[in-house]
Amino acid sequence: MEEASVTTVQIFGREYKIRGHADKNYIAEMAKYVDNKMKELASNSSLPSQDRLAILVALNIADELFQERAKTSETISAVEQRANRLIALLDESLLAEK
Repeated sequence: MEEASVTTVQIFGREYKIRGHADKNYIAEMAKYVDNKMKELASNSSLPSQDRLAILVALNIADELFQERAKTSETISAVEQRANRLIALLDESLLAEK
């Protein structure tokens, strides 16, 4: 098994060492995303404590995730419905040919 590597990232002015098996660029990209979210939220409100800010950012990111999951679920459902309609049309067409 591949050994975990350590990637050092900066989030909201603090340095964190992230240990994992993911690509270092991917980890850096995620950290940059979180850093940008922290800065965005901090600039739009009176500066709460870093702990409170981190929780608010986590909730915002969780909201994004849940919205994307809902969209994906809707898309899968729509594709399944269309596939079932196509199957029914093919079945009808094949029965009509007999």
